Amino acid sequence: MPEPYPLTSRERTRWILDRRQGIARDAGLSPGRVSHSLRETEPDGVGGFASILTLFLTNRECPWRCLMCDLWRHTLERPLRPGDVLRQIDDALAADSALEPERPAWLKLYNAGSFFDARAIPREDLDGIARRASSFGRLVVECHPTLVGPRILPFRDALGGETRLEVAMGLETAHPEVLDRLNKGFGLPEFASACGFLKREGIDVRVFVLLRPPFMDEPTGLEWAVLSTRHAFECGADVVTLIPTRDGNGAMEALRASGDYAPPQLASLETALRAGLELRRGRVFADTWDLGRFCDNSHEVAETKARLERWNRLQVADPPEPGH
Repeated sequence: MPEPYPLTSRERTRWILDRRQGIARDAGLSPGRVSHSLRETEPDGVGGFASILTLFLTNRECPWRCLMCDLWRHTLERPLRPGDVLRQIDDALAADSALEPERPAWLKLYNAGSFFDARAIPREDLDGIARRASSFGRLVVECHPTLVGPRILPFRDALGGETRLEVAMGLETAHPEVLDRLNKGFGLPEFASACGFLKREGIDVRVFVLLRPPFMDEPTGLEWAVLSTRHAFECGADVVTLIPTRDGNGAMEALRASGDYAPPQLASLETALRAGLELRRGRVFADTWDLGRFCDNSHEVAETKARLERWNRLQVADPPEPGH
């Protein structure tokens, strides 16, 4: 019989870590090189489109052990030295400019954890990062809600008045019991408090919501994805990204074996995005990465991905088909 998922946070953390055994981190990660970079475009919220350079910084693993997270696979086991992140950014910006002569309007710095975690991004590097980001119209970083507070204001100020700071946070779900079981280390009041602080300080908010996290069946997972999107906007979010819950970290495979998790259906992602867009509270996107793991029909995957990406771009869903 599968071992039941524990009741307390301490026991859950140990259970999650135990199920990592045999799952390797990315080979070839270097403290002086980003793990990945990409160019993308998204609606800018004022009727246009922003070109974006996203850099996935290499750094130390996040201190929280979230049940569904596999981002630790893209991190180092030791802290960075001051200056490492600056070298990563400098090299990535130079490489991007050599390939793409047109400079992107926005910069995203994602680091598989929390940007304001000093064990991930050395505090000594924050001013240097701000100087490098100050030539972009917007900088997006990610952060755990409990690290949001006055500590981030000097960084915001160092960006200067021409660069808008946006902080992305993983709400995952507004279902309080499931949120607790995800081992996120915060509750709905802490999330709302973090959003309120950011909005009062003139910092934009981007929120990640999971479609069908563990401990939900398909209809419940879809319902709570929509409710969680609504909750994020009520807390002040400017952007919500819907992410279908994936396995791949050991813990999720264990929950799949016990019947506590199953991957969401592509149709549910489409329905959740449509419902989010119909709220008209802010921009809503569906994450279309690796959709093939949610459907064996390659033709259906390609059609759905194209449709979702069109909705992401236009921020309007196609009219429902007759009978739906």
